[in-house]
Amino acid sequence: MMTISILKKALLASAMVLSTTAAFAEDITITVWAGGSNESDSYRMDAIEMAADILSKEQAILGNELNITIEKKRDFGGWSEFKQAVTLAAEAGTAPNIVVSSHLDIAPWSEAGYIVPVEDYLDLDAWPINNIYGNLLKIASFDGVQWGIPQDAESRPFFFWKETMSKIGYSDADIEALPAKVQAGEYTLANVLEDAKKAVDMGLVEKGYGFYPRASNGPDFAQFYLSFGGELQDPATGKLVLDKTAMQAMYQFFVDAVDAGITRKNHIGTDGSQWYADVANGKVAMWHGGTWHYGRYTGKEGNNDFFDTIQFSLIPAGNDAGKANTITHPLVYLITDQETDRAEEIAAQLINIASEPRINTLHAIKSSHLGITRQQANIELYSGNRWAAEATERLLPYASSQPNHLQYGAFSEALWKGLEASWTGVQTPADAIKEVEAELIAILGDELIIR
Repeated sequence: MMTISILKKALLASAMVLSTTAAFAEDITITVWAGGSNESDSYRMDAIEMAADILSKEQAILGNELNITIEKKRDFGGWSEFKQAVTLAAEAGTAPNIVVSSHLDIAPWSEAGYIVPVEDYLDLDAWPINNIYGNLLKIASFDGVQWGIPQDAESRPFFFWKETMSKIGYSDADIEALPAKVQAGEYTLANVLEDAKKAVDMGLVEKGYGFYPRASNGPDFAQFYLSFGGELQDPATGKLVLDKTAMQAMYQFFVDAVDAGITRKNHIGTDGSQWYADVANGKVAMWHGGTWHYGRYTGKEGNNDFFDTIQFSLIPAGNDAGKANTITHPLVYLITDQETDRAEEIAAQLINIASEPRINTLHAIKSSHLGITRQQANIELYSGNRWAAEATERLLPYASSQPNHLQYGAFSEALWKGLEASWTGVQTPADAIKEVEAELIAILGDELIIR
């Protein structure tokens, strides 16, 4: 619930935007920058443009002339270039009005004063915000404040090539039952090692192609830490958690995969286009990726029979201490600090409208992402899409997220460095953990809990 002062400000903002007491004419330009986006993700910005048209038409009915020009930009090179551009623009006082970025940017950007809380301008208990999944809204908050609104949702499943699973002894019924067995902890990462080795030993896939992980750093690897019982953040204190036993077990899993000949020692750095081509057409027995990969597999990679060729599940548990899981890493709409509140008010209203189920569904289906609201299950475009429907039901209820913590970037980078050193044989998992621990103690200090 919002405090009285925040609610009052939200109502005042609404009154300014929707005033009927005096007609007005106004021209305003709203700039939207979207990170990590390509043509398939165009609705991250186009939804704001649609919202501007709707808001203008609503004002026209009230006798007001509100002319909103939307300026869009998504060509930044990569994520690092995008975030640098936002930071430099904010420091120079020329930040775009709306930024579509990772929820992990909320902590540092709010502390730096680059963004303002959306709860200052929107009633979180009113439509459509009150229809957004609560766990997604929480991911877009930090330190008890609602800074952003989820723009999309996704999840990161584990994939199986059905024909290979069949040839190593799984019946059609067995393959159909795999997601439930993974969820129940009856099919674990130990089974992954066993089955992937069978696929390699039988010559069904080449050596090193039994299990094909992500080839670069990313949120995906935190899932394997959780699979072995790790915890990213202590719920009571908000501090980050280094569970040395869980992280070492995670590192050992990847070392075992290399030693068994099912994952290549030099897999890290594999070209992205090659990675997609390999997994989408049966060259790989098992792998993990993102829900948005569905669009790539069935599009550019030419897999025209996804559901008959690929099975998907949560990331399997690693041991009894862990559990099957997946991480969702939603992008969020953020409002930047501007010279006048008016630009922030209009930006908030546009985000509010863009979050309505029908509009968000356009992005979800076009980009193979998942919806943000419960009502999207009642939108035919969404409910009629098999991938969206099945992935939402199978994955999202079990999804967690990386914590919004000022130093989580350092934690994530240390996790990856230790994994890379173990994976490539530079260090043993035990030695890698010692180095990770020392680095995190130096960086995080009292903000780290060691177990």
